[in-house]
Amino acid sequence: MESGRPEIGRKIRALRLRLGLTQEELAARTELTKGFISQLENDVTSPSIATLMDILEALGTDISSFFTDQKEERVVYAPEDMFEKDDEGVMIRWLVTDAQKNALEPILVTLESGTETEHMDPNEGEEFGYVLSGTVILADGDKRYRVQKGSCFYIRPKEVHYLINNGKTPAKVLWVSTPPSF
Repeated sequence: MESGRPEIGRKIRALRLRLGLTQEELAARTELTKGFISQLENDVTSPSIATLMDILEALGTDISSFFTDQKEERVVYAPEDMFEKDDEGVMIRWLVTDAQKNALEPILVTLESGTETEHMDPNEGEEFGYVLSGTVILADGDKRYRVQKGSCFYIRPKEVHYLINNGKTPAKVLWVSTPPSF
């Protein structure tokens, strides 16, 4: 197959199989022969535009959708996919690497003793944090909240906000914001 040429036959086969149709059934629905469908699926022949449109209609799609390559949405992220930033005792690990395009953004924040996160500006979103280890102080404007291991916080940040680790041991917090803000 030529480089850059769409694999029409492979895509038609995938659609047909996804619908549970045999080549004979697709041929009957399109008034084509099983032999033509077989040659088409093996990229031995190419259909006319009219024939392709008939096949795609029988497969429940249209020509625009068929030629639009939609990437499969990623579901699982392994540790090697994650991105880390270490800034003077505060490590941020982005757990979902392409979260900026999503509605929420989960990060894992590790704060060494005596450190604090960047001061975050107010926004229209929501933020949730779950303390996995240690204890942190959530600063939300002039208010301070002590959040220890096993506890969580939830805010709609109308003030500058950040986390502080005044403890003697590192603290680890799973922090989720919507919309993404980290």
